[in-house]
Amino acid sequence: MHLIQLFLPLRDNDGQAFPKAMYDEVRADLAERFGGVTAFVRSPALGLWEDDDGDVQRDDVVLLEVMTDHVDHGWWAAYRKRLEQRFRQDEVLVRATRVERL
Repeated sequence: MHLIQLFLPLRDNDGQAFPKAMYDEVRADLAERFGGVTAFVRSPALGLWEDDDGDVQRDDVVLLEVMTDHVDHGWWAAYRKRLEQRFRQDEVLVRATRVERL
């Protein structure tokens, strides 16, 4: 079993909040494909990262998670690219972790 986590920004690079409908669409996509999704949206996570110039950047992000038996790397790479375009990001973090269901 794998836990797939997606970190989506709350705002674009100019500080403008993305509309709720964008997150609703991602949740619906994931729920349809994987049979369920968990979204952590009430308390955004704070992400700090260093850009190419060495400056520390800040992102407030929401976390979405799905569980799946198999990770289709090709599908996830294409989906991540679509999310990067939709949310106007250089990179959207999507990660997979092997988990044991208890």
